[in-house]
Amino acid sequence: MANLDYNYWNSRWTEGQTGWDIGDVSPAIKDYIDALSDNNIRILIPGCGNGYEGAHLNKLGFKNVYLMDLSELPIKAFAAKNPDFPSDHLIVGDFFALEKTFDIVIEQTFFCALNPSLRDAYCAQMQRILKPSGRLAGLLFNREFEKDGPPFGGSLEEYKDLFNKYFSKVNLEASLKSIPQRQHTEVFFECWV
Repeated sequence: MANLDYNYWNSRWTEGQTGWDIGDVSPAIKDYIDALSDNNIRILIPGCGNGYEGAHLNKLGFKNVYLMDLSELPIKAFAAKNPDFPSDHLIVGDFFALEKTFDIVIEQTFFCALNPSLRDAYCAQMQRILKPSGRLAGLLFNREFEKDGPPFGGSLEEYKDLFNKYFSKVNLEASLKSIPQRQHTEVFFECWV
């Protein structure tokens, strides 16, 4: 398995190997975002890539949206395409070293890009950065992949066991709003601290 570090992800971006990028906000996450009513809440999108979710939130008037990626390449590209997005809300760095706190973290292809050995550390870090009553929500793959990842897959039962160790309330269900290429292979979830 590759060392999934800064050099690895910069190389993927440089070579255009961004198969996770669907070109827009996924329909399930767009519905979730569109249902949010308080545009003052602090929202993080880790492993943001091209940041479609952040651009959509910004367009809706959310003022406290933060995008984070380990590689500066997608962050720079996002800033160039979205000059009205606050530059101090664009973070290049390691998610596991993040110290800011948030009301909501939106998950879109970040979890599946991490080595599965980091899944407990992911949940522990989410607990640290989510405010009391904070939520983690988004999509996860509900399938295994034929080759070593990323992406790394998993199952609904595996996710239930993992998230129930760290969160007070967990909702997971098959996604009914996946893009055609991912139909029947995704789970939409929401977890509360």
